[in-house]
Amino acid sequence: MDGTFRTAFVREPGALRHHPALVLNADYRPLSYYPLSLWPWQDAVKAAFLDRVDIVAEYDEVVRSPSMTLRIPSVVVLKDYVKPQKRVAFTRFNLFLRDEFRCQYCGAKGELTFDHVVPRASGGITSWENVVAACAPCNLRKGSKSLRQAGLALRKPPRQPGAQELLNMGRKFPPNHLHDSWMDFLYWDAELEA
Repeated sequence: MDGTFRTAFVREPGALRHHPALVLNADYRPLSYYPLSLWPWQDAVKAAFLDRVDIVAEYDEVVRSPSMTLRIPSVVVLKDYVKPQKRVAFTRFNLFLRDEFRCQYCGAKGELTFDHVVPRASGGITSWENVVAACAPCNLRKGSKSLRQAGLALRKPPRQPGAQELLNMGRKFPPNHLHDSWMDFLYWDAELEA
């Protein structure tokens, strides 16, 4: 087999992997905004075939089997409602999302770590109410000192976010690519321009 043919043959189906489907709950809201609830096109086709979702919008591209041709779904809606979680897991990602991916001392974006407001050496615990996102320079400056000793102030006090609050916070950070067919479902409650 010719190497160029094999390379082209193997790479052609890969183009379809760039057609994810936006997954909406039965109430037509995304399951999550950040990360955006997306399925690979194969999972969307399978769910549609198994009658677990309704297809709301489609891409122009099609997939074929020996017996049928199907346009690739771009937006699918679950037939059964998935109840949103009430409790928010205390993870690094959720902490950064709560703090809007900014250092809570200087407001810098980028390479973040986390810092204990009341240092662990002084009895501080690892909890929503005592941990904030911090850039490396601020974290090193603070070290195991109190805020006053380090001459730092918090932009906002740390607290445990609610699940809906974190979901809404994720809307501020859209992924790099948003397909046109998704827009009505992602920002349907945004204020319209006059």
